[in-house]
Amino acid sequence: MQENNRTASLVKTMKEQITADLAEAKTPEQVEQIRIKYLGKKGLVTNFAKNTDFAKLPPDEKKNFGQQLNDLKNFAAEKIQESADNAAKLDSAQNKHRRQIDLTVPLTAAFQRSGSAHPIAHVQSELETIFEGMGFCVLDSPECETEYGNFESVNIPADHPARDMQDTFWLQNEMVLRTHTSANQVRALKRFGAPFRGIFPGRCFRYESIDPSHENTFFQCEGLMVDKGISVANLIGVMKTLLGEIFKRDVLVRLRPGFFPFVEPGFELDLNCLFCGGKGCPACGDGWMELIPCGLVHPNVLRNADIDPNEYSGFAFGVGLTRLAMMKFGIRDIRYFNSGDVRVLEQFQPLV
Repeated sequence: MQENNRTASLVKTMKEQITADLAEAKTPEQVEQIRIKYLGKKGLVTNFAKNTDFAKLPPDEKKNFGQQLNDLKNFAAEKIQESADNAAKLDSAQNKHRRQIDLTVPLTAAFQRSGSAHPIAHVQSELETIFEGMGFCVLDSPECETEYGNFESVNIPADHPARDMQDTFWLQNEMVLRTHTSANQVRALKRFGAPFRGIFPGRCFRYESIDPSHENTFFQCEGLMVDKGISVANLIGVMKTLLGEIFKRDVLVRLRPGFFPFVEPGFELDLNCLFCGGKGCPACGDGWMELIPCGLVHPNVLRNADIDPNEYSGFAFGVGLTRLAMMKFGIRDIRYFNSGDVRVLEQFQPLV
């Protein structure tokens, strides 16, 4: 009787083990490995009798043992066959699905369009390609800056109007949403040293009244070049190359004096409005659009970056990506860019 109870316990354990193994099998190959494990020539069920000293059992217990062994074999065979059938059906369905997808068939017009890119993303991608062709690197930078990074590092003193609460978004942790991408000048120079060529595209924030030509969230692309012997002539050469590549035509520009704390001397490069041809419209006002503030890097900025201004000089510029996108694509109202209106985006192709 004791031997019968032990056999029943072993059979029960074996059934549980078979069930657990089959639950993990997902493919016909995995089910086949389980069949070999239990019902093969050296399988656990096949050799169950050898492992339990069947020959030494009394005659009356052998009959009971044989019944339990047959039950175990039938159980194993049925469960394995059931799992094999299910795995085969699943594999067949998956193969059928794979056969339905023919990667060699040309896409139809309905599938060729996989979305669109924001017009500013188009302009930024184009600018990055142009500047990389001129040997500039492209760097990312944080949108939240310390007061020092956003102001002091680029020679903006404590009494400058830009620090006023009415112009800058101040955060509760005493940081600010950057008002310009110029804040990355000192960070980049401290990291890479001189000589250096790089651009820093990104989003900026200013507390502004929103109208067709002003937004409180906009995109800039700061550019910086520092080396020995850099002059205004180098600045003008890069700006002409940039605008010529972007608009694919000759454009009318003007360079006028401008004050920016981080450059000396400073200039405003304005672009003759492409909408009205300089006559004046809601997008430009007086026929000109402020496009690229620029100038030679202020010696204080170089000193803040541990660069000797007696040995190195450089120029910096800030391209308004948002305004550039307006001019390039004929968008007359800056508010469209942040409106989330899908009808605006659908007019543009995906980036490739």
